[in-house]
Amino acid sequence: MALPLRSSEETRREFLARLGLGACALTAVGVGLTVLDYLEPKVLFEPPTEFKAGHLQDYPEGTIKFDEEHRAYIVGGQGGVFALSAVCTHLGCITRFHADEGVIACPCHGSRFDAEGNVVHGPAPRSLPWLEVKADADGNLTVDTSVVVPHGKVLKV
Repeated sequence: MALPLRSSEETRREFLARLGLGACALTAVGVGLTVLDYLEPKVLFEPPTEFKAGHLQDYPEGTIKFDEEHRAYIVGGQGGVFALSAVCTHLGCITRFHADEGVIACPCHGSRFDAEGNVVHGPAPRSLPWLEVKADADGNLTVDTSVVVPHGKVLKV
């Protein structure tokens, strides 16, 4: 014979029902948080492609300066200033200028380029790309690494 239940005691069925409702509520909160995270934009903030490269007077003929952050060379050449990408056209390694030899060399696979970015020694299949260089009225230079210009386009001094 079963004893009568007191009203203050919870039955097994009521306990399991509350436990199930709690699990459903917890799942709903987790799904809601996942949906909110999905709706939030995931934006990659990349550095700007334009950067200031100093003044025209900083680049007399024969000067080559490497901007490591922007992976570019700014070169004072015959008749003006131009910029080269420092990314090797073979497999994308970052090149280095060797002043003693007067060449830009890739440390990974041995490609060599002259001061104008022309391939001197492979395996690089192409010359280094020339980048856009602009100057304001005061002679301050700006290089845009996202704009490739034709080989030989020099900013006149």
